[in-house]
Amino acid sequence: MIEYNEKKEKVILVGVALGNKSEEDTLSSLDELEELAKTAGAESVGRIIQIRDQFHPQTYVGKGKLEEIKDLLFEQEATGIICDDELSPVQTRNLEEALDVKVLDRTLVILDIFAARASTSEGKIQVELAQLKYAQTRLTGRGTSMSRLGGGIGTRGPGEKKLEQDRRLIKSRIALLNRELKDVKRHREVTRENRSKKQLPVIAIVGYTNAGKSTLLNSLTDAKIYAEDQLFATLDPTTRSLQLESGQEVLLTDTVGFIRKLPHHLIEAFKSTLEEAKYAQVILHVVDASSEEADVQMYTVYETLAELGVTGKPVITAFNKQDLLTEKVNLRDFKADLRVEISAKSGWGFTELLAAIETVLREQKQYIETLYGFHEAGKIALIRKYGEVVLEEYTADGILIKAYIPKNMVGKVKSESED
Repeated sequence: MIEYNEKKEKVILVGVALGNKSEEDTLSSLDELEELAKTAGAESVGRIIQIRDQFHPQTYVGKGKLEEIKDLLFEQEATGIICDDELSPVQTRNLEEALDVKVLDRTLVILDIFAARASTSEGKIQVELAQLKYAQTRLTGRGTSMSRLGGGIGTRGPGEKKLEQDRRLIKSRIALLNRELKDVKRHREVTRENRSKKQLPVIAIVGYTNAGKSTLLNSLTDAKIYAEDQLFATLDPTTRSLQLESGQEVLLTDTVGFIRKLPHHLIEAFKSTLEEAKYAQVILHVVDASSEEADVQMYTVYETLAELGVTGKPVITAFNKQDLLTEKVNLRDFKADLRVEISAKSGWGFTELLAAIETVLREQKQYIETLYGFHEAGKIALIRKYGEVVLEEYTADGILIKAYIPKNMVGKVKSESED
C-alpha cells in the first residue's frame, strides 16, 4: 500500500530592520513569524534580514539581498518566502517575478490562520471580509496600472476583462458581507443592552495571542472552549457567568488574541467582536509571564486597545503561566490598577485574582448601610444579586444590610424607612 503525505511548504523568512528598529527586534519578530508559518502549515528553513532606512518601494529589500534570497531558496529547496511586513501589490508582483516562487507576507499568513480557526458564522464573515479587502487592494493596484495604458499592448484579450469581473464580484461580495456584519453587530448590541439591564458587570479578558485567556476562562467557569498552546487557538468571543466569593455574579468575556502588526483589515472586520472590551466595566489583561517578549506583548495589547478606543477602564493584569517559570521574574505593568500572579492551568493564584476583581468592582459601587422592613425582602434579593453584601443581620426592627451596590441601583433599593 502506498501512503501519500501532503508535502509541507518550505519557506524563507525575510525581514527588514528599519532605522528606528534594532536587528534584535526584527529577529524577535521573525521568531513570531516562524510560529505563524508553522501554525499555517509551513516549515521555515532559513531567514534573511536587511538593515535599511526604509522598505524598498519596489521589492521590499534591496537588489543585493534579492540575490541572497535567490541563493538561499536554491540551497534549501524552498518553495516560497514570507515577508515580515505587509507588502504592497507592486512589491509582491516584483518579488514573484524576480524569485519565481510564492511570495507571502505576514498579513496573508495571519488571514490564512484566521480562516482555518473561524468556526461561527460571525467569525467566518469577519475573516472573509478581511481577506476580500486584502485581495481588493491588490486587484485595484493592477487594474489602475492597466487603465493608465489606455488600451493597446498589454491590455488586450481576456486579462483586463477578467480583472474587471473579479473586482466587481469582490466589491459586491464585500457589500453583502458588510450588510450581514451589520445584522450581527445589531444582535450583539441587543445582547449587550440585555446584559446592561441585568446590572451584571462585564469583565473583558484581553491579551496577546497564546497568553492563556481561554484556559483561564475554562478554569474559572468550566466554559469548555478550545484552548491549545498555539497562536489564535480561538477567535470567537465566549461569555460565561462567574459567581464571586461575595455572591455577586459577573460575566467574563474572552476576546481574540492580539499580535504585533495585526493587519488593519482584521481589526476593522473584527471590530464588533473586539469592542466587547469597550463596553466592559473591567479589563482583565492576561500576560504570558514565561515569554521573553512579555514587555513587548503588553505594549502591543495596550496599543491595540487604544486603537479600538478602549481607554480609561480599570485594568487587572494577571501574569500567567507561573507554573512554567524556573525562577522568579519581576514583570511590571505600570498601566494596571492591580497586578496578580497566576497559573490558569493549575488554578494557582485564583484566590488573589478573584479578590482583585472584587476590589476593582467595589470601587465602582456605592456603600450603603440600611435597615429594611421584613416585607422588603425583594430589595434585599436585588442587593444580593447585583451587589456585594458585607453584612446581613436580622434584628427586632428589621434586616440590617451593609453592602456595596451599583450606583444606578441606589434609588431602586431605597428603604421605606428612608422616605
